Amino acid sequence: MAVRAWGIGNYPFPNDDEGTYLAQAWAVQHGELAHYTYWYDHPPFGWMQLAGVSWLPSWLLPDLPTLTQGRIAMLPVAAAACVLTYVVGRRVGLVRPAAAAAMLLYALSPLAVVLHRQIYLDNFALVWALAAFAFALSPRRHLWHHVGAGACFALAMLSKETIGVLLPVLLVALWQGSHRSTRKFSLAGFGSGFLLTGLFYPLYALLKGELVPGAGHVSLLGSLKFQLGGREGSGSAFETGTDAHQLFADWLTRDPYLLVGGGAAAVLALAVRRLWPVALAVLMLVLVALRPGGYLPQMYVIQALPFLAICLAGTAQAVVARLPGKPHVRAVAAVAAALTAVAIAGPHWYDQDRTIAATDDNRVYRDAAHWLRDTSVGDRSKVRIVTDGVLWLDAVDAGYRPGTGVIWHYKLDQDPAVTKTLPHGWRDIDYVVSTPALRGERTNLPTLGALLAHGTPVATFGEGDGRIEILKIGGDA
Repeated sequence: MAVRAWGIGNYPFPNDDEGTYLAQAWAVQHGELAHYTYWYDHPPFGWMQLAGVSWLPSWLLPDLPTLTQGRIAMLPVAAAACVLTYVVGRRVGLVRPAAAAAMLLYALSPLAVVLHRQIYLDNFALVWALAAFAFALSPRRHLWHHVGAGACFALAMLSKETIGVLLPVLLVALWQGSHRSTRKFSLAGFGSGFLLTGLFYPLYALLKGELVPGAGHVSLLGSLKFQLGGREGSGSAFETGTDAHQLFADWLTRDPYLLVGGGAAAVLALAVRRLWPVALAVLMLVLVALRPGGYLPQMYVIQALPFLAICLAGTAQAVVARLPGKPHVRAVAAVAAALTAVAIAGPHWYDQDRTIAATDDNRVYRDAAHWLRDTSVGDRSKVRIVTDGVLWLDAVDAGYRPGTGVIWHYKLDQDPAVTKTLPHGWRDIDYVVSTPALRGERTNLPTLGALLAHGTPVATFGEGDGRIEILKIGGDA
């Protein structure tokens, strides 16, 4: 946890999704599901949890940028995932040292460290999914544990729906974790917990009259259709130049040892029956990631990391256990395997984790947040300013009017509730906080492009493509 916490507000560079989820958590704290029209882009339970854990950092450390406050709030989520990795390792037959090794492999992997720092719904979903596996594999085989497994996995999907690909694997774990004579009750209990918990989401949409598409309103099924087939694919991971290929390359640069070693161990783990659930989880997630033409998000790998670590530790334990000789010989072999792993991966992990802890990529965002809070621009309740998702909540905290006073740049051309307040288009805006994420959308959003073309810099933070500029709108370019 110290590795995750050191410099947590400085690295990595913010992803606009982080600001979006923070703003949606702020909306939950104020009695809404989203800071603009909730259009069922994801189930809301993820940012409901974020709302529950983010109030303490914002109360204790009010002077920090909201991004840093939100990342601090992710630390207990990361801690829970590490503990549950140990528990699941024990439930699939790992001895205590092997389960602890799996937890350390997961906890110290540079890929896990950097992704756990970020405010992603996948981190919440993973905790619930690991809890579901822990319940399903409980050695007590209690019916209520299997009901709990179903409820936990429903909460995982209500945190981030993409983790639903693990449902078949969880059923395999439940089959292993239940007794033959009572298995039908276990399956029925699991199904009850899963359905009764998961159906709250479509029931909400139904009661709102927003389950199916229709004129003048958003809908759950319409958004699901967009998520499944309306998004541009990431291409093939095997084709150079595609987004998927670049994403795999970035993951492997961070940590080739856990990804490649864990993937190979997952294949070998299929020979060990108790390891089937974690091995199948890895293989299922890899197959989905490698499917051609699908959309592959940056944070997708979060779901696979603990299962990769357990596969590595479990396979090593299985190999050592099959060595001939007395117990002390196997103990020496286990220590030798651990030292070999440290010698191979340790230097790379140390360099990567040190870079994560010591690098400061986010000074420009901190400076922009301070500008929003400290610079006088007149009556902030009447000033209209456009920001990206990351700085939206900083502007709200600084006193700008949420929604149509401080405007998330995506909403300029896509939300009728916003566009109807802009009868003169870009001329109705006073300032734009021009960030890399915002400039990247200028060709897709005509009003945003016009704003950037008619803005005059009044403050600039940083240089090059990573700079942030405060643009005052008016006149010609």
